[in-house]
Amino acid sequence: MSQRDDRLSPHSTPIDDLLDALDTDESGLDDDAVETRRERFGKNELESDAGRSPLSILVGQFANALIAVLVVAALLSAAVGNVVDAVLILVIVLADGVFGFVQDYRAEQSIQALSKLAQPTIRVRRDGTEREIDAADLVPGDVILLSEGDTVPADARLLETASLEVDEAALTGESVPVSKATGRLSADTDLAERSNTVYRGTNVTRGSGVAVVVHTGMDTEMGAIAGELLGVEDRDTPFQADVDTLGRRLGIGVLALSALLVPLLVWRGTDLLTAGLTAVSLAVAAIPEGLPAVVTLTLAVGVRAMADENALVRSLPVVESLGSVDVVCTDKTGTLTEGRMRVTRLWVPDRALAPADVDVDGSDATPNGARAALDDQLDRLLRTGVLCNDAEVDSGDPTERALLVAADTAGLDAEAIRRAAPRTDEAPFSAERRRMATRHDDTIYVKGAPEAVLDRSARLLTPEGVVELDDERRETIRARVDAFGDDALRVLGFAYREATAADDAGTETAETDASATDETETGDSTIAESDLIFVGLQGMLDPPRPEVKAAIAETRSAGIDVKMITGDNARTAAAIAGQLGLLEDDASVSSAVVTGRQLESFSDDELAEVVDETDVFARAAPSHKVRILDALQSAGHTVAMTGDGVNDAPALKSADVGIAMGERGTDVAKTTSDVILLDDNYATITAAIRRGRTIFDNIWKFVAYLLSANVAEVLLVLLASLLGYLILPPVQLLWINLLTDGLPALAIGTDPESGDVMAHDPRDRAEGVIDRPMLGFVGGAGLTATAVMLGVMFLALDGAADATRYAVTMVFTGFVVLEFGKLFVVRWLKGTSPLSNRWLSLAVVVSFVLQLAVLYTPLRTYFGTVALSLSDWGLLAGAVAVALPLFLLSAVVSKRLG
Repeated sequence: MSQRDDRLSPHSTPIDDLLDALDTDESGLDDDAVETRRERFGKNELESDAGRSPLSILVGQFANALIAVLVVAALLSAAVGNVVDAVLILVIVLADGVFGFVQDYRAEQSIQALSKLAQPTIRVRRDGTEREIDAADLVPGDVILLSEGDTVPADARLLETASLEVDEAALTGESVPVSKATGRLSADTDLAERSNTVYRGTNVTRGSGVAVVVHTGMDTEMGAIAGELLGVEDRDTPFQADVDTLGRRLGIGVLALSALLVPLLVWRGTDLLTAGLTAVSLAVAAIPEGLPAVVTLTLAVGVRAMADENALVRSLPVVESLGSVDVVCTDKTGTLTEGRMRVTRLWVPDRALAPADVDVDGSDATPNGARAALDDQLDRLLRTGVLCNDAEVDSGDPTERALLVAADTAGLDAEAIRRAAPRTDEAPFSAERRRMATRHDDTIYVKGAPEAVLDRSARLLTPEGVVELDDERRETIRARVDAFGDDALRVLGFAYREATAADDAGTETAETDASATDETETGDSTIAESDLIFVGLQGMLDPPRPEVKAAIAETRSAGIDVKMITGDNARTAAAIAGQLGLLEDDASVSSAVVTGRQLESFSDDELAEVVDETDVFARAAPSHKVRILDALQSAGHTVAMTGDGVNDAPALKSADVGIAMGERGTDVAKTTSDVILLDDNYATITAAIRRGRTIFDNIWKFVAYLLSANVAEVLLVLLASLLGYLILPPVQLLWINLLTDGLPALAIGTDPESGDVMAHDPRDRAEGVIDRPMLGFVGGAGLTATAVMLGVMFLALDGAADATRYAVTMVFTGFVVLEFGKLFVVRWLKGTSPLSNRWLSLAVVVSFVLQLAVLYTPLRTYFGTVALSLSDWGLLAGAVAVALPLFLLSAVVSKRLG
């Protein structure tokens, strides 16, 4: 039930009154208040369809016109005295329905469990301290802390903002991010114009803010929309649609044949009831109504296995795309590398050293420079890295955390530095600006890409003091940046300047460098990033993950091209790419690496050629990712694209498989993606592709197995009827359907990975699961089984004019045994070892024992069978021996069709 108080107008109520009404303050709630409110308001979650209930799933198994006709026919059979047949038919129909219920119920449970795996988190203040909690645990009155990349978890009134912008397109349709600020608005302000309020489901694209939660769950504006969506049915997965389409076509054909079969059987002397029952039974047996459930269950179980392997798949259809990916575009930092940056080199004019070589008090400094005293240059360099920084030592961006560790290693107290110089303004980093600036009382600090900082610097801090930054000194700095890049270091430039009266007035200072002509456009910020004093460089190393080189080699062996896209400079990108095997050791940086600036100069046609030949892209912005993606997709590639930032969302959404980073990725990136890497590791992408291919192979196997069995049943009964024999009575047809569509088919879905799943090129996504090789095998195997069983029938009839119980039993049992043998041929098609699946072996054994039960127990009276002798089994073994090579031949031919 909604607990929303519509009398509370968050955007127009004075903030003090609002806090009083919510019984909270800026330090947040205490744990007792949280618990009380959670009992009142419930979880901060949107209601959704709970899925099908067990009863509806069970009823759904029998909500089928053919089943209904079969039940009516069984009742009529009982009415005319064939009680045993009627009971058996109903029992088998019930058993088939129960088995289908188990399949559907497990699939439903797996899907429901998957939807709960990716729980967003949010930073909150509670009892005056910051902590990170599940967004679902928020209650009205909680104070939340928002930063760039977060998805707003609830409706909230802003208490503080710093250049805050929010993308509200999902709620209001506004196409550009909206600037947010504190303050009070009039009560009649439209939703889209409420700049002092943020809403659940919108995305922070810039800056930061603090807000008090007003409404949660279904009481939010997004909750009102969600309420209207309840009851809307989910669409089938592509696999299910593919199978359903085939099923419908096959069903129409079988129904037509069944309609022809009735007069044919009556003409050959069969009574009308038996003829009708046989036709309906054949239709039920031939139509693969259980396939969608098995497909869904296999996908769901496979996706759960992917989650255990650190790849969280957000929707089942993604598995189809994973199996056909032929290009992976991946970030470098944290995905190909460890993501734990370490500053290894410091540079200030005339000196390069490691943080550990800095001596704070100068007591160990030596004249030869083995250890360097902390002078003004080094102090400014390290201090800028501490103050122009949003991270903490144990949380935040890895690059910024490395700067704090570097200062600590050099002996500085980062916390003390921050306390002594509190931040008064900031201009956040963005991919377009490639730098960040902060103001601390009378000093402005800037850090960012060396070029971005250097272009805005007019002077240089040297051992002799501040001097003009002339062209020669600029070239010296650029040469040092290149040298660090050659060592695979990520390089940041640092600068500062004293604030002036013009800064206090919010105007630009006089320019001394022609290239530095822009004032930072940061919403609330008035920081002017010009006339800077360049201090130095910090070079940091993010080593490649040890397992990634082998994973890339495996991906390439599977026919998948790998492209690294990084914001680092070309030299650093080339160095890492060389270590990972993406570039040859002697590759020229200028020819092997394409930069963002070069991308911008290419036409679409030129870019299409470049992206096909280039595997490393440097200094690439998120917008460049979109162009690279478009060029690859226009060439017909199926592309997986990784990303972690807000600006990566367009590329992630447009990619065939968008992959977000689970550890360092923003909420926006995660909610836009198809797959979330819980460990941010490229090797997990390779594992996910391998798992996706395995799932697809398993679906392919049991679809081929079931369809070939259904084709054989239809042909066998139809041809035998044309010859005047009712060779498989209704009860036996249904029993075959139960055995072959039951445990063995389901067990195939759990087949382990075949040895060569990554040894072939990606499949053609346009073909779907029902491809030419499958149709070839289904046709060949179906004809083979039909021909062999007709042979068994004639041998068993031994010239009899009517089908005897012995002949019927031989065909009935032979068909079941033949299908069990075909299981291993189908698996061989995909390179699966015969005894690699213990569940399949168990399923075959159990099914075979059930078949023996209808031959050698009193059940044979009800199934119309007789006990078979050893010689009979020998004949059936001979039939299998004839059929299996023909099955294999069909498999070989089907492979060539691929």
